[in-house]
Amino acid sequence: MKSLLHSNPLKIAGVCIGLFLLLYLSYFSLIFGVIDTSWQTAIDAYTHFNGSNEHIVIKEVRVPRVLNALAVGASLGIAGALLQSLTRNPVADVELFGLNAGAALFVVFAVTFVGISSLTAFTWISFLGAAASGLVVYLLGSLGRDGLTPVKLTLAGAAITALAASARHGMLVLNEKALDEVLFWLSGSVGGRKLEFLQAVFPYMAVAWVGAFLLARPIQTLLMGDDVAKGLGQRTLLVKVMTGVVIVLLSGASVAVAGPIGFVGLVTPHLARYLVGVDTRWVFLYSGILGSAILLAADIAARFIAKPAEVPIGAMTALVGIPFFIYVARKGLEKK
Repeated sequence: MKSLLHSNPLKIAGVCIGLFLLLYLSYFSLIFGVIDTSWQTAIDAYTHFNGSNEHIVIKEVRVPRVLNALAVGASLGIAGALLQSLTRNPVADVELFGLNAGAALFVVFAVTFVGISSLTAFTWISFLGAAASGLVVYLLGSLGRDGLTPVKLTLAGAAITALAASARHGMLVLNEKALDEVLFWLSGSVGGRKLEFLQAVFPYMAVAWVGAFLLARPIQTLLMGDDVAKGLGQRTLLVKVMTGVVIVLLSGASVAVAGPIGFVGLVTPHLARYLVGVDTRWVFLYSGILGSAILLAADIAARFIAKPAEVPIGAMTALVGIPFFIYVARKGLEKK
């Protein structure tokens, strides 16, 4: 597969450009909004806090929003790259495969019937939901004489996503208080989230990021086929299980912070492979950077497209992701 950046120096330069883009988007997100501020105001909010509206907005709203978008975007991008590599399915995504839906379903159940509000419990429930839905999708996709296939995985993911959405709506109809608490969260948003949410899940995100890059070489070998990987001495089942654990951590942590946000993990691996080729180490790195950039850009657009109202960020990512999904799906059918 030909790539735009075909040498390591060019790829390193691309990383530097990507990081600069993240800094620029972070600056834009921090300074502009319903209340426009300045870079000096942002600095003064931490060095000479005076209780003004501008300082409160910077500390309590803008900074958590930027950090949430960076962390969740990177996690979704890397999770999508891992999932596409593991399943060898170009339309794989934590949203399309039901992981986000399962995590959201478990959280809504806990809020509706158990009344859980603890950040720690919230996080673990999200992880459990993502793991449970992922396992069900895998089992359903493995049924039949052909075994596990990309088409069956996609159909199983769509079925679980629809089932989880119906169950969530049914629960919320029964409990109007829970509806008020989780409605905006369910449509996906990095706004209105306290920094404590990110602090609660960030250790898991960081471990999963490191795990993804440690798994990059084994996954690269696995992409050559199970038989070849076993012939080279790889314990393929262990690699698949560890990859699944990392995906669950990334997906569950992202849902706990921002709700179910789709299509970021679908788009970013394709863009990363277009830029750097099929080397999984570079693909995972670029997917993380691109995921953060896409989510930050979507969040900025969500604030300005209907100003002073705000569009859920999940709707903004869907505007890009759905046409991309159709394009990738049609491209795959044409190859057949």
